[in-house]
Amino acid sequence: MHVTHLSLADFRSYARVEVPLDPGVTAFVGPNGQGKTNLVEAVGYLATLGSHRVSSDAPLVRVGADRAIIRAQVRQGERQQLIELELNPGRANRARVNRSSQVRPRDVLGIVRTVLFAPEDLALIKGDPGERRRFLDELITARSPRMAAVRSDYDRVLKQRNTLLKSAALARRHGGRTLDLSTLDVWDQHLARAGAELLAQRLDLIAAVQPLADKAYEQLAPGGGPVVLEYRASAPGEAHSREDLFEQVRAALAEVRKQEIERGVTLVGPHRDDLLLKLGGMPAKGYASHGESWSYALALRLASYDLLRAEGNEPVLVLDDVFAELDVRRRERLAELVAPGEQVLVTAAVGDDVPHVLAGTRFAVAEGTVERA
Repeated sequence: MHVTHLSLADFRSYARVEVPLDPGVTAFVGPNGQGKTNLVEAVGYLATLGSHRVSSDAPLVRVGADRAIIRAQVRQGERQQLIELELNPGRANRARVNRSSQVRPRDVLGIVRTVLFAPEDLALIKGDPGERRRFLDELITARSPRMAAVRSDYDRVLKQRNTLLKSAALARRHGGRTLDLSTLDVWDQHLARAGAELLAQRLDLIAAVQPLADKAYEQLAPGGGPVVLEYRASAPGEAHSREDLFEQVRAALAEVRKQEIERGVTLVGPHRDDLLLKLGGMPAKGYASHGESWSYALALRLASYDLLRAEGNEPVLVLDDVFAELDVRRRERLAELVAPGEQVLVTAAVGDDVPHVLAGTRFAVAEGTVERA
């Protein structure tokens, strides 16, 4: 699978830009702040409905515009599809496929799949648990687009449950009447059901990624491992089947209900879990050096790529300003590993930062223009 054409309107710094793309390696080269990352960010948005740089859509819309358009032609084998996303901050986004009638944005998930390497990836190792949960859930959705609906259901139920708990906590603190919490049992059921599905997918994913990440780390930094991934659930237990996970989450919710009512927030569930990353038997966070942390983050992305490729739909590889962060040895090893990809998109401030093995199409990016070099 590869993107053959990218069209942007009022996206980030671009009023309008048209970029024809080839299979193989394409490098976008130009000084910092000229819009290189904006291009690959748009491709990534098609795959995840989110940005790897910001948490909301508002910064993606060009200053002075009220919406942004991302349009891409995608080829998979002999099949071609045209995807269009309209970003409307503060309102519902819109989507179309093959210029048909409007579809839900999440219906485009799975048409484009990406694995993105970026400086922000260091947060996978050194950042808070939310970064690692996002890594898991985006990869889960790339493997199975239907999981977007499960994640949405979980977030909706969590929000409703937290609203009820917050109201109860406020009433208690201010000496008001006791709220009727009978509906909390219903929300517990819904949260545990959606949470069990998400947990099952995360556990299955970790089992699949573990050996691939260990292999990738060995390729990047021979003798530095082993790499171990351990899931830390807020609902304790050893369950793996969906029904057992459902009971495990529901029991944990019942056990902490008193504390939840006091604090006004849901204390158990996938939104509270973490992925413990170990290197050489020690937690990578706090123990791994800067170079080791970079290698670990790259190994997780390479493992993601290998997993998706093995499951039948090779993703677009995006390397956003990564080579400038790496020493020569890691730079060359990473380049050799990704060079065979069906489509590899690279950004770099300096052309010499792109290893020779990644020679291919090159675009010069400067002052809002993207021109084939």
